Amino acid sequence: MYLNLSKTKTALCVGIALTPLFTPLAFSATFNIQKNETEYSIDGNNGEVEGQQLYLWSTDTSNENQNWVQLDRDGYYSYKKEGTNLCWDGGDGGENKQAVTLETCDESNYDQHWKKVKITSGTQIYRFEKRNDSDYSIDGNGGAENGQSMYLWSSNSDNVNQQWELTNLDDSSSTTSSTDYDLDSSVAPSSNFDLTDWYLSVPTDTDDNGYADSIKEAELNDDYESDYFYTGSDGAMVFMCTVDGYKTSANTTYTRTELREMLRAGDTSIDTNDKENNWAFSSIDEDDQDDFGGIDGTLTATVAVNHVTTTSSNDEQRGRIIIGQIHAEDNEPIRLYYHKFEDNTYGSIYFAHEPSKSAKEAGAEEKWYNLLGTMIDDDNDGYIDEDDGLTDNPSNGIALDEKFTYVINVDGDDLTVTINDEDGNTLASKTVDMSDSGYDDADNYMYFKAGLYLNDKTSDDDDYATVSFYKLTNTHD
Repeated sequence: MYLNLSKTKTALCVGIALTPLFTPLAFSATFNIQKNETEYSIDGNNGEVEGQQLYLWSTDTSNENQNWVQLDRDGYYSYKKEGTNLCWDGGDGGENKQAVTLETCDESNYDQHWKKVKITSGTQIYRFEKRNDSDYSIDGNGGAENGQSMYLWSSNSDNVNQQWELTNLDDSSSTTSSTDYDLDSSVAPSSNFDLTDWYLSVPTDTDDNGYADSIKEAELNDDYESDYFYTGSDGAMVFMCTVDGYKTSANTTYTRTELREMLRAGDTSIDTNDKENNWAFSSIDEDDQDDFGGIDGTLTATVAVNHVTTTSSNDEQRGRIIIGQIHAEDNEPIRLYYHKFEDNTYGSIYFAHEPSKSAKEAGAEEKWYNLLGTMIDDDNDGYIDEDDGLTDNPSNGIALDEKFTYVINVDGDDLTVTINDEDGNTLASKTVDMSDSGYDDADNYMYFKAGLYLNDKTSDDDDYATVSFYKLTNTHD
């Protein structure tokens, strides 16, 4: 890590030790699925019997009746008994003690689709929630014994009878294995990542203009590194930012070390704010779409948050950062937050959707949405009160140094945000209808942002945050 703090407002050198990255499990991996805190697993009995009710039996990973092939169903999963064409089926609707049986696998049958709700981060323990009736989950009944029937029961992540530990039978050593992202710790980030269509903001002021420095495409891709942007010991692209530092404009009061998408990819004949350097939603008039550098888009990043601020007394700001955005000319269709308190094991993830400037002038309001944790109120207007659990530890959150992937996707008026864990399982997903948000306007434009936007201005000046990126891709039509 470099230490050249000329013209920085805060000097801080940070050493981060990062844990190894893990590979996502293949969606067709085969699992033994054991009831938590027991030695009994889900068993489908001998042969291929349609209508067979699932039950518990003594765990035996060599017993093919306990081998379940996980099939991806667009963020949900079906479980097929190995060597058969029979899948778990929860039956029509949902009610307590409704049998879970084996039925002929049918990808279009939502009775066979299950949401994996992680019980505890860093484990392979999940609750299986019925896709078309989320009020009910698979339950193994109290205790455990051979032949004990399985059924649906009211969803409750605290109910141990609904907690299931997955063991990947395709990897006898563990449920995960080391991943090589082909990252080289001896080179600058631009040699590990395609940064040709990004520029970087850092909280220094080397040109004495009073604002944060902008590292444009050519300089960024010429092996640029600094105290705030560098390659970690495991090859990750590391973003670091202190509370005190230079800001990007007079309109912001927060510091950042953050990438800004530049579709011109170094062609300086195209201005930053030109439509050709930016993109639009496909909800604009089709005749205007060719003016833009892209239409709709997807931003995918695999990250680990390594450190957040700890010194402020302001609960809405302490430990809060933004790790991904879509920015419009004036407003922000999405800001994706990670927020963790120093005494908690896990951090929450949520996002804000801001309507366009014209829509806000007409009365539209910004809305906030929980993904992991419950920091946002039921009306989606902002944070809950401290008395309602604002600073509570989110049991389904993400720990520091824990890898996860976020996906921000726009398809017309649909904005979808998805969080996946290190094994590729969907932890949370939310789609927002933007048809009333005013972005169907060809006079507006969009660009992605990724990295570290430190949304805390009340902690000590030398407090800081650090985020490591292991993968970053941006695509458009």
